Amino acid sequence: MINTDSVCRQYRELLLDGIVPFWARHGVDSEHGGVLSCMEENGTRISTEKYIWSQARWVWVCAALYNRIERRPEFLDWARGTIQFLLRHGRDKEGRWVYRTTREGEVIEGATSIYSDCFVVYGLSEYCRAVPDPELLDLARSTFDSICRRVDAPGFAETAPYALPPNRRNHGVPMILTSVASELAQTTGDVAIEAVADDYAGRVMNHFVRPGRRCLLEFLDYQYREVPPSEGTFVMPGHAIESMWFVMHHALRQGDHDTIQRAAEVIRWHLELGWDDLHGGLRLGVDIAGHPPFFPNSATKLWWPHTEALYAVLLARSLTGASWCDNWYNRLHQWSFDHFSMPEVGEWRQRLDRQGVPLKNFVALPVKDPFHLPRSLILGVQLLSQH
Repeated sequence: MINTDSVCRQYRELLLDGIVPFWARHGVDSEHGGVLSCMEENGTRISTEKYIWSQARWVWVCAALYNRIERRPEFLDWARGTIQFLLRHGRDKEGRWVYRTTREGEVIEGATSIYSDCFVVYGLSEYCRAVPDPELLDLARSTFDSICRRVDAPGFAETAPYALPPNRRNHGVPMILTSVASELAQTTGDVAIEAVADDYAGRVMNHFVRPGRRCLLEFLDYQYREVPPSEGTFVMPGHAIESMWFVMHHALRQGDHDTIQRAAEVIRWHLELGWDDLHGGLRLGVDIAGHPPFFPNSATKLWWPHTEALYAVLLARSLTGASWCDNWYNRLHQWSFDHFSMPEVGEWRQRLDRQGVPLKNFVALPVKDPFHLPRSLILGVQLLSQH
């Protein structure tokens, strides 16, 4: 069994006594607004560049801390300062959100990633629940409309940091839009946006989830057909698990218990598929046909799949009562807190090799984003407090 009271206290203490002070010391940019996240594990700064999706994620975290955990004025101050930075520097002439800027806001890389736009909508939606702002909510709506047009346009390829080859669809786009649309619909009460969330959740569950293979594939062709290995047999367990709690959140609001049950079972598949029986922990990537995985660094153990799995299993337990949830949660919790925690720093380390040894080199981007861990803790505290 899970000691939910103990877990809730542990999450809240890590969040408010560890994560928040760490980012207040090392991340908050009080001079220009926003957050500085290009740093080593202990907070040592390696660059002052700002990734726009990191800024927008920080807006969500700060606003969610205020809305869901504790109404501290500094949380709204940090969110507001970041929004001001985004409004001044984050868009190109066509209104698309850029990928990367200097600390002061000079654009280094333009609109190469739809995920920047998605996280801006996500962050503004949460902020407007704390501070109703019609202009910001209109901006979130117009950005969302732009996203939906662009992702289904022929030749769409704005998926940095990973390139999307021609005639491909990736799971990441409908996955994030399931969550973004559902959250924006909840903020606005707009049934049309709710219908869009239904559509994207359906794309995930009816195309990328492959029951016959007991997995969720990351890449399909433009007609949602499977593609050859190793691209077509590549699975990211943590990504699939994160996607399923997005689907479950939306399905819960719809009263769709069948989809909740299906999504919970997909979570279980990927825990079984991704878990390293030799060293413990969730591998970043696996190939379901036994080929070398399509993504580099697939054997690494990163913090974010574990944080997403911790919350996803708690959610599945709460909504389904499935007997497997307790054992899997306890296994994940023990391994994650044993290997990622840095009590002397207050945060978690983010990168381990397969054996669980800390890595110095970065995987994907040179950032230590204040997002996956605090979001998991915020949602976990919220869920456990309700029960």
